[in-house]
Amino acid sequence: MAYVDWMIRGPKIGGCNCNYGCPCEFNAPPTYGFCEGLEAMHIDEGRFGTVRLDGLRYAAYYRWPGPVHEGHGTVQGIVDARASEAQREALLTILSGKEQEPTTVFNIYGSTIETELDPVFAPIEFEWDRKRMRGRFRVPGLLEFSAEPIRNPVTGAEYPAKIVLPTGFEFREFDMTSSTFKSTGGITFEHKGRYGAASYVAYGPYGLIEKLSQPNA
Repeated sequence: MAYVDWMIRGPKIGGCNCNYGCPCEFNAPPTYGFCEGLEAMHIDEGRFGTVRLDGLRYAAYYRWPGPVHEGHGTVQGIVDARASEAQREALLTILSGKEQEPTTVFNIYGSTIETELDPVFAPIEFEWDRKRMRGRFRVPGLLEFSAEPIRNPVTGAEYPAKIVLPTGFEFREFDMTSSTFKSTGGITFEHKGRYGAASYVAYGPYGLIEKLSQPNA
C-alpha cells in the first residue's frame, strides 16, 4: 500500500509506573498490573509530504487498566503550540497511526486505545542530555517529567543500563533512566523513581528507520 511520504527523527524520552526495565519490554505483565505513563519527542528533522516538521515537539500520556496488549487504554496527545494548522494535522495523523503500516509503533499502540481524549495544543518544554543521562519535559498545567541516571541503592553511584531489542518496533536500543513524573489532566497520576527510557529514533510509514536512529546519521 502507498502512504504519504513522512519521517520524524530526534530524541524521545518517557516513563511509566513500572519498575526499572519495564516487564512489558520482555512480554511480561506490568509491575503493578496496569500501565500509566507519558512520553515526548523533539523532532530534529521531520516532514509529512511537503509539510516540514523540523523543530516541533509532541507529547502524550496514557493509561491501560491491564497489560497494554489487552487494550481498553485511554490517551491524550499534545501537539506543540508553535505548529501551524497544516503541521498540527500532519502530527495528529502520524500519532493516530494513519498513513503507516499496522506493524508501526503508533498504529500498534493506537489499536489498544478505547478512549482518546481531545488533543491539546500547548507549549512543550523539552531537554535531553544523553551524555549526562538527564532530561525533562513539561506541558504547563498538564504534565511534568524528569529523568536522571539510576543509582546503586548501596553506594549511590550512577548505574548506566541499556535494553537492546533486535526486533523492537519502538526502539532497537535505549537507555534506562529513573523517572519522576505527574499528570494533572484527564488522566491523573504521580510517580517517583520509576522506569524511564530514552533513545534517538526515526520513524516513517514502514516503522523504525534504523539508519537514521542516531544523531547526525
